[in-house]
Amino acid sequence: MVVGTAYATIDAYEFDDYEKEQRFRVLIGELRCPKCQNQNISDSNAGLAKDIKDRAYRLINEGKSNQEITSYMVERYGDFITYRPPMKPSTWFLWFGPFVLTSLAIVILLIRKLKAKPPEPVSVDAAKHKKVEDLLKKLDD
Repeated sequence: MVVGTAYATIDAYEFDDYEKEQRFRVLIGELRCPKCQNQNISDSNAGLAKDIKDRAYRLINEGKSNQEITSYMVERYGDFITYRPPMKPSTWFLWFGPFVLTSLAIVILLIRKLKAKPPEPVSVDAAKHKKVEDLLKKLDD
């Protein structure tokens, strides 16, 4: 029997006070990992997320505010790094796109429904009508 040992690394960040630690936890929960799909850097195991956490740790210990740290990260990685991008022309599509596209789809569906023609009635001549009635009578008997 072979027994293996699993080694795991835990990022241990030590702070001078509880307030800095709480700020760090909030900050890494609000920053998105640029490499991962919709995962914050707190939950990500990517090397890039580790680098961002290390940088945030250093900046907090240097006395930077959360706003200064977020601004630094946005300058370096772009607006994608925040879950709440700022309202500016380059992010309008993110903010208004879903509402505009949904409204447009509703308008298109309503127009198509209003323009749709009712189906033409099928005309059946007397001979075919009599034949169908005869077949139905046979089934009833």
